[in-house]
Amino acid sequence: MLKKTMLLSLLPLWCALAPGAQGAPSALAVSTAEHARSAYAGKVVDTLAGLVAFNTVADPQVPFERNPAHLGFKAYLKKEALRLGFDYRDDGYVVVIGHGRGRDRVGVITHGDVQPADPAKWRQSPFRLDRTSEPGLLLGRGTEDDKGPIATALYAMKAIKDRKVALKKRIELYIYMAEESDWAPLEAYLKKHAPPQVNITLDAEYPAVTAEKGWGLLSVTMPATTPAATGVPAGQPVLASFTGGFFDSQIPEDAVAVIDGASGELEQSIRARAAAQRGMRYTFERSGQRLTVRAKGVSAHSSKPEDGVNAIAMLADALSGQNWRGTPAAAMVTFLNDLVGTGLHGEKFGDAAYRDDFMGPMTVAPVLLKEADGASQLNINLRRPRGKAAPVLERQFKAAFDAWKGRKGEAAAAATLVAQLGEPWVQENAPQLPILLDVFAHYTGAVDPKPVSIGGGTNSRLFPNAVSFGPGMPGAVYTGHSEHEFISEKQLLLNLQMYTAVLVELAR
Repeated sequence: MLKKTMLLSLLPLWCALAPGAQGAPSALAVSTAEHARSAYAGKVVDTLAGLVAFNTVADPQVPFERNPAHLGFKAYLKKEALRLGFDYRDDGYVVVIGHGRGRDRVGVITHGDVQPADPAKWRQSPFRLDRTSEPGLLLGRGTEDDKGPIATALYAMKAIKDRKVALKKRIELYIYMAEESDWAPLEAYLKKHAPPQVNITLDAEYPAVTAEKGWGLLSVTMPATTPAATGVPAGQPVLASFTGGFFDSQIPEDAVAVIDGASGELEQSIRARAAAQRGMRYTFERSGQRLTVRAKGVSAHSSKPEDGVNAIAMLADALSGQNWRGTPAAAMVTFLNDLVGTGLHGEKFGDAAYRDDFMGPMTVAPVLLKEADGASQLNINLRRPRGKAAPVLERQFKAAFDAWKGRKGEAAAAATLVAQLGEPWVQENAPQLPILLDVFAHYTGAVDPKPVSIGGGTNSRLFPNAVSFGPGMPGAVYTGHSEHEFISEKQLLLNLQMYTAVLVELAR
């Protein structure tokens, strides 16, 4: 429970947010939201199309300030902001679009950069809004994460401006341009620029997110070896290569294994184990005694591994019937099957697994497996709740890994594990929470909605009094970071109404 002094300190801010804070949103909020939908249903899709057209993936070869796609995206934002009647400020990595005046401000926090996309896996270009391939869906990189929210926020503000809603607080839309790759510029920015006093982040789920797991990464390396160096008997199959994944924030849908000296019996064994898996597709290609096995799963955001089917983990499982030896790929398959498996929560990784009653369990997902200079390198994405200190968790991971190396002897003696463990975040005292829950309940019919925790990390943790509010619905698959990212037209317009109603209640 909150201490009495804390409650008293929050009372003025709570009272300032009183309209709509109990029960249904106000009539003004509802009518303004209806105007947003009726007037701008088509326009918001058009603006989204303009935003998606810019490939705002971070390019390590091109500095942000010279990246033409990022510069073009900001120029488009400026054009849209001025067309809609808002003020616009370009602060480099941060763009601020504002409406109204006042010392007190309400912040809407979004980001304009996106994760990479493989064009070969899309019916149309991922950087062209696809309105036709799947009727009712708007497909493209950023439609859900996070360009759809930017477009809806702009037209929510436009509806408020149209209706001349008397605001006591200025509304500021923040668009950060490196959320997917580098938070340091935003952290530096917020040390020099005072953020709004109350903020909503449009980068997660409904009804409202008040806790986020800490991001983490385990990097495992199996150094280069040769089959002869570790005693693979002549005539035995050799796992020559094992790779998979695309980037660290995506559950991998592709993995490939190359086996030299593969007998027909071994192939049938792998086929049989693969056939027993759910959600996976395999292809087998032969060239003499070389067998290439290609696994196809389902990509998803790495914070929600349950929404995907992990091709790396599943292919390792399909290969588990053979005692592989002699190569880094062989050691990696053994490690994956022994300490990771096909589960989601690190149950096989010694004493590492744990959970929190509100935030749920830690998730452990192999995401990127590559080969370089003869070595095999695996990244494992972690999302960890509160309840266990980072040094304790790191020791547990390393203890399990060292014990595994001891059991495997010379074959794994030089293997290494490096851990990076971020901290979980919990928002205890957001005064706008009742408004968000009331608006969500009004527009969805949800009875007594409660705040939730997510596996992902948003910029909420950098802003004061910040709570995430959409765009994903509870229970729905979040498609951001996947190779099938979309937002439905129905959801886009529902978001438009809810964002409008919330901003009316928070700013008037």
